[in-house]
This record gives sequence, structure tokens and C-alpha cells, in this order.
Amino acid sequence: MPPENDHAEMKRLMEQNTALLKENNELLNKIHRNALIAFWVRIVWYAALIGLPFALYFYLLEPYFTAMGSSYDTFIQGLNELPGFRGIDQLMQKYNQ
Repeated sequence: MPPENDHAEMKRLMEQNTALLKENNELLNKIHRNALIAFWVRIVWYAALIGLPFALYFYLLEPYFTAMGSSYDTFIQGLNELPGFRGIDQLMQKYNQ
């Protein structure tokens, strides 16, 4: 092969390599962006999953308990009257001691 063909082939390969590097960089940026979005969506989801019952109680149920003269202890006593819940509560108290 003459030397000018080697240079042309090398130039073509370098241009192809540059194009592949740009495409690879774009794909990696998309993957990184999607991973960040998925991370924050997961954080928000778990925060809502954990915080929603507390918000439900404090903002929706507590005013009704207060208005009816009930309290959290009365609510728990009512739950203890349920046959299945009493056994679970006793089991939890037994393991906490």
C-alpha cells in the first residue's frame, strides 16, 4: 500500500472513532439522566408511602377524634377489641420486653 492510502485509511478510522465516541457519550448521558430521575422518583415514592399514613391521621382523622372527645388511646383500645389485633399486640409486647 502506498503511504497516502495509509493516511487516508487512518483518517477515516479516526473520524469513525470520533463519531462512535460522540454517540457513546450521548447514550451515557441519557442513561445517567434516567438513573437520576429514577432515583428521585423512588425517593418521592417512598417518602409518600411512609408519610401518607401520618399525614392522613394528623390532618384528617385527628380532628374527628378530638371533636368526638376521643383520643389515640381510645382508638387503640378499640383496635384491641378486634380478635386478631389483640393477639398481634400481645405478641409484640412480649418480644419488646
